[in-house]
Amino acid sequence: MTGLGAPLRGSREVRPGNEVHLASNPMDFSWTSEQRALRATAATVAADAVARFGRSNDSWINGYSKEFSKELAGHGWIGMTWPDNPYSGPASPAIDRLIVGEELIKAGAPIAASWFADRQMGPALLAYGTPDQQAAFLPGIVAGETTWCIGMSEPDAGSDLASLKTSAERQGDMFVINGQKIWTSFGAVSDYCYLICRTSQEGPPHAGISEVIVPMNTPGIEVRPIKDMTTNHHFCEVFFTDVRVPVENLVGQEGGAFKQTMRQLEHERGGIDRLVSNHALYLMALAQADTSNLVVRDEIARLEIGYRIGRILVIREVLKQAPAGFSAATKCFCTEHEIRVSDFVSRVLGPQATLWDDVTRGLSYAPGYTIMGGTSNVMRNILGERVLGLPR
Repeated sequence: MTGLGAPLRGSREVRPGNEVHLASNPMDFSWTSEQRALRATAATVAADAVARFGRSNDSWINGYSKEFSKELAGHGWIGMTWPDNPYSGPASPAIDRLIVGEELIKAGAPIAASWFADRQMGPALLAYGTPDQQAAFLPGIVAGETTWCIGMSEPDAGSDLASLKTSAERQGDMFVINGQKIWTSFGAVSDYCYLICRTSQEGPPHAGISEVIVPMNTPGIEVRPIKDMTTNHHFCEVFFTDVRVPVENLVGQEGGAFKQTMRQLEHERGGIDRLVSNHALYLMALAQADTSNLVVRDEIARLEIGYRIGRILVIREVLKQAPAGFSAATKCFCTEHEIRVSDFVSRVLGPQATLWDDVTRGLSYAPGYTIMGGTSNVMRNILGERVLGLPR
């Protein structure tokens, strides 16, 4: 398996019920037979999905199919590593989701309809939601029936979450929401928005931030899709004008959601999707590369090493072995690796890479890898301050 065949076995998972079986030698990094079987099954499912729905580069954000999400649910692959609960059942080992996600994204299978909810909303509701919220929202996520978007970025508040201005004012038993979000993936087709908003203007900037679930069919919501240079329009602007939702849709502590949201970003920044989004293009270029050229061989070797290092970083995140905040380093390394992959693909394919097809569209996304989810500069600041303890 080119670029991603470095196996892993000798790791520990600290969460009860999510154990990873160790080899007798803790430095044995071979996959178990069960993990190899799961990978083979996931690869088969992914190939079938691509044959039926088409291949999407960056399929976790570009490949939308509600039908395929329901098929993933049928395999038990949505919520598979959530903590034990009545809706998704007993937790699978954390490494299993990485295996499944890796095969689906590498192949370009359309997983976007359920990816955000599986990765972030479900765990957030289990960690901070009330039993009533869990009963109301988790079954639809696990069944692949509901799509969620995340209302986080604003025109003047991208990576700086503390600067957001969208407000939710209490009026009796309702929140009245006003403001604007931007770069909201799948806002036009989502059933719910997991909205990060300001419920108080008092205190320091990071205080007063709350998380509220907003049904996207609520009156007062206007969604404007943003067509990008590839003609895709999964990004959206979302406007909230006197949108009224019940106070019971508040998730966690009112005014204390900054840390809740930071925990979500750990999931977002340290996942396998940050490493293998354009792996299919890499394989395409590799098949055409002149491997007799020593310069080309050297570049391939560097990329192969990058895939292996990136996977180790992601696995540390998945198994919760990385220090708090280290997902910033993982995202930096992995997304900058994806840009190096895109550069390699462009050089190998030459004029072919300029044709208006899925290759060109895939390469066009490369500059965004180091922007989405927090820019590399912001990630390096986080790494320096929170992990290395450097002064501001």
